[in-house]
Amino acid sequence: MSFSSLEEAIRGKTAKVGVVGLGYVGLPLIRAFVGAGFSTLGFDVDQSKIDRLLAGQSYIAHIPSPWIAECVAKGAFQPTADMKRLAEADAILICVPTPLNESRDPDLQFIEITARQIAAVLRRGQLVVLESTTYPGTTRDVVLPILASSGLKVGEDYFLAFSPEREDPGNPTYSAHSIPKVVGGIEPRSGRLAELLYGHAVVRVVPVSNCEIAEACKILENTYRSVNIAMVNELKMLFDRLGIDVWEVIEAAKTKPFGFQAFYPGPGLGGHCIPIDPFYLSWLARKHGMPTRFIELAGEINTSMPQYVIHKVIEGLNDARKPLRGSKVCVLGVAYKKDVDDPRESPSFVLMELLLAGGAQLSYNDPHIPRLPPMRHYKVPDLTSSPLSAEFLAAQDCVLIATDHSAYDYDFIVRHAPLVVDTRNATKHVREGREKIRKA
Repeated sequence: MSFSSLEEAIRGKTAKVGVVGLGYVGLPLIRAFVGAGFSTLGFDVDQSKIDRLLAGQSYIAHIPSPWIAECVAKGAFQPTADMKRLAEADAILICVPTPLNESRDPDLQFIEITARQIAAVLRRGQLVVLESTTYPGTTRDVVLPILASSGLKVGEDYFLAFSPEREDPGNPTYSAHSIPKVVGGIEPRSGRLAELLYGHAVVRVVPVSNCEIAEACKILENTYRSVNIAMVNELKMLFDRLGIDVWEVIEAAKTKPFGFQAFYPGPGLGGHCIPIDPFYLSWLARKHGMPTRFIELAGEINTSMPQYVIHKVIEGLNDARKPLRGSKVCVLGVAYKKDVDDPRESPSFVLMELLLAGGAQLSYNDPHIPRLPPMRHYKVPDLTSSPLSAEFLAAQDCVLIATDHSAYDYDFIVRHAPLVVDTRNATKHVREGREKIRKA
C-alpha cells in the first residue's frame, strides 16, 4: 500500500486501526475510533484483559460493558494478545506505559518491546503513532531505529508520528473524542496522515512541526501542573504554621477573573502523568549538562507530602494520648483522584507504607477499588475495602481522607469517627464535630 492508498483508506474509513495497550488510554481511544466508523484491533499482553473484553466485560469504570459487548459482537472491536496480527492494522497507535525505574530515570522497555514487535511484521503502507508520554526525541532516537531494522524506509514505505495522549479518567466533560489532539510527524507526509486519521475521531487536530514539538508539548502540560501543585503544597505547610486556611485563600484568589488559575494541595501526586513526566524532562536536561532546579524542587516538595500527612496523623493521635504504633487507621480512597477506579501512582500507597512502617493497624475503604491491586513500586498489603458502618468508624483511632470520592457521606464519617485527618478539604461543609477534624 502506497502513501496515496493509505491516505485514501483513511479518508474513506476503510483503514483498520490497531491500538497497542488497552488501559486507561488505549480503551477510550478504541471507543473514539469505533464511534467514528473505523474497524479496530486492540492489542494487550495481559491475556486476562483480552478474555474479559471478549466476554463483553469492561474493567474501566467509564467504559460501559454493554458497549464492549456490542462492539465485539459486531466485529468493530477485535481484542487480541497475538502481536503477529499487528500486520493487519493500517494504523498502529502505541499506548503502553512509560514508568520510571528505581533511580527515577525513564523506563522505555514497553515502548521498545512494542516497537520490536511492530518491526517484526511491519509492511508497506502502515502508519505508526506513539502516544505514550515520554521525553522529546524518543520517537526519532528510540522508535525509528527499531522500525528501520525492518529494512523499510520511513516516509516512503511506512509512516511514523507522535501524538500525546491527554486522557483524564473520570472527567465528565472531556473524553478521548472531545479533547484536541496534538500531532507531529517524523517527516511531513507522516504528519499529514496522522492528522487525517485523528481528524475523524477527535474534535480538533493541532498539527505541529515535528515529533519533538509534540513530545515536548505533553511534558510542558504536566510539568506546569506539577510546579503549580508544588507551590500550593508548600503554601499549605506555611499557612498551616501561620494558622491560615489555604483552601479559603485559594477560593478567594480564584475570584480574580484573570492572571490566576486555581491549583489545590493534596497528600501527594498521583496518576500516570504528573508524578512521572517532569522527571523525564529533568533526566533529559542532565543528559545535556543542564540543571532543572525549579522542576526538581517541585518534585521534591510533591513527593514529601505523604510524610507531612503522616505527621498530621501522629499529631492528632498524640492529642488523644495515643501512639501511632498499634492505632487503628483507615485510609479513605486509594484511587489517585476522586470518582475513578485508577490507582496508578496514588499517594495513598505511600501513606499506607508509612502507616504500616509506623506500626499502625491499617484498613481502607474505596467504593471504586474493592481489593488492593498489586503495584509496581509499592508493597501492597492484601486488604479488601472495609464497609463504612457506624460501628467500624467508631472503632478506628483515625480516619485519613486521602481521596475525596463523591460517594462518601462526610457528615456521617465525622459524626462517628473519633478523629478525621482531611487532606482534600472534603469536610468543608460538615458543621457538627468539626473539633474532630484536622486539615493536612
